[in-house]
Amino acid sequence: MASGAMGLTLLSGEVPEFGVSAFDSQPLFPSEVWKTSGGEHYVWSDIWITNHICMAVIGALVVIGFWLIVSHKMTIVPSKRQWFGEYVYNIIRNGVAREMIGEGYHTFVPWLLGLFCFILVNNWFGEFFPFMFPTFSKIGFAWGLAILSWLLYNYIGIRRHGFAHYMKKMTVPAGVPPLLLILISPLEFISNFITRPVTLGIRLFANLFAGHLMVLIFVVGGTYLLTYTHNAPYNIAGGASLLMSSFIFALELLVGFLQAYIFTVLTAQYVSSALSDEH
Repeated sequence: MASGAMGLTLLSGEVPEFGVSAFDSQPLFPSEVWKTSGGEHYVWSDIWITNHICMAVIGALVVIGFWLIVSHKMTIVPSKRQWFGEYVYNIIRNGVAREMIGEGYHTFVPWLLGLFCFILVNNWFGEFFPFMFPTFSKIGFAWGLAILSWLLYNYIGIRRHGFAHYMKKMTVPAGVPPLLLILISPLEFISNFITRPVTLGIRLFANLFAGHLMVLIFVVGGTYLLTYTHNAPYNIAGGASLLMSSFIFALELLVGFLQAYIFTVLTAQYVSSALSDEH
């Protein structure tokens, strides 16, 4: 299982190594090397087209395909397929958008629903072959979504209140004495415009990274101990480690769901704060 942790490594023609190298991205296309008369080497490769980029694209296609399937030929009396789609939809529509945003929440349901499903699918890639790698354990993907959410809630806040009033609302809390604003306003600016996207991305990344690293430790370490020759205690410990990895896989399914849900809830909360009349 650890050898598959790189995700889609067969497409790149690379054989993954055990350990933390499982987090390295691999180009999908081989490099070409040229030698000049001076002995210099020039390497060409589409390094940005990696296995992890491919996983993110596949995740998006899976989400699109899922909603096309469950929404096909909808009826008043729903089929099991339609019922499941409506159940997932209602989790985000009623449990997140309506509860967090309130009036006008309908506008943001498509974004929140797509966000939740996309994160969930990519998180669960870490538990299923042939990927065996959660996309959001690469921090760039997590920060990419965090920036999109940051752009969304700031845009709708500026559109609703105007730039000047929005900046005042987000940096000048109501009821604060004027003398304290010298200290409070910079902190509010940092909190609302810098800390939010950073922590939003790091929270998602750190949980997925730590979970996958634990899986690697138990699987790789267990495999090593299990195959250690002429040492029964090591072999027993290795078997126990591999057994424990099965429970960790199950736990990671729950963590993947919770992190997708938390990211979506926080995005809805930030949208709500941007739309509100008071800060």
